Amino acid sequence: MSKKLVVLAAVNGGAQMSRDGAQVPVSPAEIAEAAYECYQAGAAVVHIHARAPDGQPTTDIAVFSDIIRRIRDKCDILIQTTNGFGVRRDPRSGEFNWPDDHERLALHRVDPKQDLFSIAAGSWDFYHPEGGYKATISYVNSERLLQENIRAVLARGAALEFEITEVSQIHKLSRYADEGVFDRATRNLWLDYCLGFGAMVPTVRTLALAMEDGQRLFPHWRTEILATGRDQFPMNTVGVLMGCDIVRVGFEDNIYLPNGRPAHRNADLVEAMVGIARTFGREPATVGEARAIFNIGTATPG
Repeated sequence: MSKKLVVLAAVNGGAQMSRDGAQVPVSPAEIAEAAYECYQAGAAVVHIHARAPDGQPTTDIAVFSDIIRRIRDKCDILIQTTNGFGVRRDPRSGEFNWPDDHERLALHRVDPKQDLFSIAAGSWDFYHPEGGYKATISYVNSERLLQENIRAVLARGAALEFEITEVSQIHKLSRYADEGVFDRATRNLWLDYCLGFGAMVPTVRTLALAMEDGQRLFPHWRTEILATGRDQFPMNTVGVLMGCDIVRVGFEDNIYLPNGRPAHRNADLVEAMVGIARTFGREPATVGEARAIFNIGTATPG
């Protein structure tokens, strides 16, 4: 039997807003309902950003806590929090700014706790107009932030996704392993190959090169595919055929179905991905199976 495929739904992002019939969840109640619908459609993980009442991204830990409680009241889907939060516009200057390292590390104090974490493995020029970011913004991930996140996640027995936006970041992580930041053989860290966002070009050749280095340096780690816009389903399909463990869909990255039409709900994208996976003999992983894949065991205590 072919190995199970974890479907991860990134339901809102930091700046994506409803458009063309796609209803992007913003309030905690809307996010929790979207998570539940994705769970019913076959997703084992939901990736969340918190939004302020005006729809803008917020670093308020209380809002994350509210979202997590609401989701867990509805289902046992695994919950992954962002570590980027989203860029915010300064009301006086009009400039966009990323949250600082102190704000981002505060996610480790969320109560109830999330199951999974995510962080980019390096800095890059972020560009995602379909996701609400109309201009290029420099996205900085310091070595201190990366290393503190790795140590904090492993200390609590959770799991951490490294967003890979260029191949050199895989080699940086290999250096961290050599320096003792983490054990190379640990199985609750994984690589997420990001295609788009102003990062790696969404082509088969680019993905194959990155995956070859990742599998060589971290042969025990799981692999995830993430692509933006209309490249989401073609690249996810390539990932399925290449044996990836996780695929990400959802309105944070893309609103379009494989036929090019906008989806109405995040769950529509999940259903489409499950259908594609089954065409190639890959069944969606249950939440319990996903826990085993991420090596996190039983539910994270509140």
